[in-house]
Amino acid sequence: MTKQRGDLISYRPDIKLLDATIRDGGLVNDFNFSDEFVRALYQTNIKAGIEYMEFGYKASKELFKREDFGKWKFCDEEDIRAIVGENDSRLKISVMADVGRCDFRKDIIPKSESVIDTIRIATYTHQMPGALEMIEYCHDLGYETTVNIMAISASREDDIEKALELVCSSSVDVIYIVDSYGSLYPEQLRKLTDQYCTAAEAAGKKVGVHMHNNQQLAFGNTIEAIAHGASYVDATMSGMGRGAGNCFMEQMLSFLKNPNYSIMPALKFVEKYIPEERAKGSVWGYDVPYMLTGALNRHPRAAISFIKENKTDYCGLYQDMLYEIS
Repeated sequence: MTKQRGDLISYRPDIKLLDATIRDGGLVNDFNFSDEFVRALYQTNIKAGIEYMEFGYKASKELFKREDFGKWKFCDEEDIRAIVGENDSRLKISVMADVGRCDFRKDIIPKSESVIDTIRIATYTHQMPGALEMIEYCHDLGYETTVNIMAISASREDDIEKALELVCSSSVDVIYIVDSYGSLYPEQLRKLTDQYCTAAEAAGKKVGVHMHNNQQLAFGNTIEAIAHGASYVDATMSGMGRGAGNCFMEQMLSFLKNPNYSIMPALKFVEKYIPEERAKGSVWGYDVPYMLTGALNRHPRAAISFIKENKTDYCGLYQDMLYEIS
């Protein structure tokens, strides 16, 4: 087992924060963020000392209609440059590409022509051949790459072991533990982090963590993972993200003792822009239906539908999901 790294008052320079507000939060509002919101967030991340900002997806325009989504579903180069220019800052720009949902050979241009620094490849364990192809393609174009293995709580142990073996033999830079359903507990994160770090470190790679807040454990699970070796951390402003949302960025900035971080810019952003976003009808955060899907290790789609329909029959929802499981 890996030993605990650091303590509550120490500073670990290997820990990097990634702001995923536009990408994960875009799942709440179909990526319909104003340019003002995105530009303010970009400036906030720079002032706060955050190392990465994820602008959204590189989604296929053949599979997804442009008129149904805001531009951060597709992250065209000119749209990102309209916000960041040449990105004359230390902040690195990232986008996510889902295996099977992007035209990566057409839409991802060489790094020498792009302001994007990092391509994050999202995959399930059964899609590993496609993920490996994308990793090598993006690596050869000059990008830093991560692989985000989703819904890990629903994957078999032997599938996780094989997936780690495959990605550790690839050119990927960072391997992410992703609790898509918000179902994992700290002791499970401890075991998974040890497994990931043992494999990753032997191959010269880093481990990241992306948590959802269905059981109000996103922050606890995140700090459990970094305490045991994870060094890349996803968070969003006020936890904005699909369903129950994510680990709060302002909470991570208050917890980590990196002298290069500043919580004040994040607090100013949250104070101004998060209430405006909620007032537009964007809904996210802990709720009983999300707690139930998390506890039962189920995809949150049933809870999302339940909340959109303004239902309150929690017992009925619970019994329906139990019936599905049985």
